[in-house]
Amino acid sequence: MTIKKSHDIPYSEVTPKNVYLNRRRFLAASAGALGSLAWHPSQVLALAGTKLSVALKSPFSTTESQTSYADVTHYNNFYEFGTEKTDPAKNAQNFKTSPWRVSVSGEVNKPGNFDLDALQKLAPLEERVYRHRCVEAWSIVVPWIGFPLNVLIKQVEPTSKAGFVAFESFYDRGQMPESSHAGIPLPYVEGLRMDEAMHPLCLLCFGMYGEALPKQDGAPVRLVIPWKYGFKSIKSIVKIRFVKSQPPATWNLSNPNEYGFYSNVNPGVDHPRWSQAKERRLGEFFRRPTLPFNGYADQVAQLYAGMDLRKYF
Repeated sequence: MTIKKSHDIPYSEVTPKNVYLNRRRFLAASAGALGSLAWHPSQVLALAGTKLSVALKSPFSTTESQTSYADVTHYNNFYEFGTEKTDPAKNAQNFKTSPWRVSVSGEVNKPGNFDLDALQKLAPLEERVYRHRCVEAWSIVVPWIGFPLNVLIKQVEPTSKAGFVAFESFYDRGQMPESSHAGIPLPYVEGLRMDEAMHPLCLLCFGMYGEALPKQDGAPVRLVIPWKYGFKSIKSIVKIRFVKSQPPATWNLSNPNEYGFYSNVNPGVDHPRWSQAKERRLGEFFRRPTLPFNGYADQVAQLYAGMDLRKYF
């Protein structure tokens, strides 16, 4: 099983000290650090490479070996900056991530606009080492930094009519000239059922490896949904809307026969053009068996009890 309970995880296993670049610059967890996490100036948080003070270590973290920072920042899917895996690292460097606002609207009692300062006042940051599985049969293990999306959801108070949460990425052809060759409709949109969005594994993410998110990895704020294929973890979010019915999702719109709305990691349901039964960890040569729900079945399988997961893929 990928995840251990909190009382089973030694601190030294949750965060292996050799995974961070320039570890000496990382601020150690302490009571004083916890107090400092109440807010971060948006103009600082938005800068890729900015060190983040992380005081909380998550019991949800995997103890698997982490993928190198170099691999995670130079092998990306971010079609707004190019369709080749190496394109985003080259083409996203002039992307302006400050100032930044996320609008929250729809079936909520407290709609509003949140800058990064406001978002960071909602909860302290924590580190969660998650496996992240891409549909093309490769995976990564990353120490993401953020807090549960449900913190924001509770803040805006969804009404009883809110059955789903819809998300939209930033889109500007002036800053993203490669997007004209993306081959998918933009801006990028995604969606979750409300109970999925409320699950504590679903992360509103601001950083990784002890630093603010690099631009090619979804700066300055993205989702991380570890039991789903990677394209569900939408990057560079600017809009969150609470809606009654299932919202559109970019890859599901583009090819519904290949990309389902739910997109839970399922080794028993192959992509029409390749098998999903095995995966290759980025940086490794040999493949390994793909785990149902990406190894998080104990935590999330009950969300889909009674559903035909071959039909609702």
